[in-house]
Amino acid sequence: MRVKSAEEIAEFLRPYAEAEGAELLEVKWDLRARALTVVIDAEGGVDLNLCERVHRAIDGPLDEFDPTFGAGYTLNCSSPGLDRPFKTPRDFLRHIGEKVEAKLYAPLCGKKEFEGTLLSYDGSAVVLLTSAGEKTLRLEQIAKICLSIEVD
Repeated sequence: MRVKSAEEIAEFLRPYAEAEGAELLEVKWDLRARALTVVIDAEGGVDLNLCERVHRAIDGPLDEFDPTFGAGYTLNCSSPGLDRPFKTPRDFLRHIGEKVEAKLYAPLCGKKEFEGTLLSYDGSAVVLLTSAGEKTLRLEQIAKICLSIEVD
């Protein structure tokens, strides 16, 4: 199935999501399932009502945009999920002061996993406040970094 790029679709849809009070984070194709997923976030989080509002707002314009050149597809609208890895500078910056988990490609000081409060991000490294003190991790060392999920 021939499709327009996720980046092109995201650029087109961004104003529609913002008009509903959402930030478009990502657009993903699953070509095997013929599904387009639009991932959104919002101040205070994403609920089912916001997903439905954004879905309704983008559905018609997206059909006009024709991302599949006439082929059928399924449109999904989703929250990023709690365990979504940080991918953009905005992801890092919006979570400064929050508890995160970082998994490394290779051990550093004998450890491949660090948990702590995200103190800073400068585009090339993060600083975490861990139970053992401040730890600077270069982005190229990090396999995955996301919010720490605490279960009560």
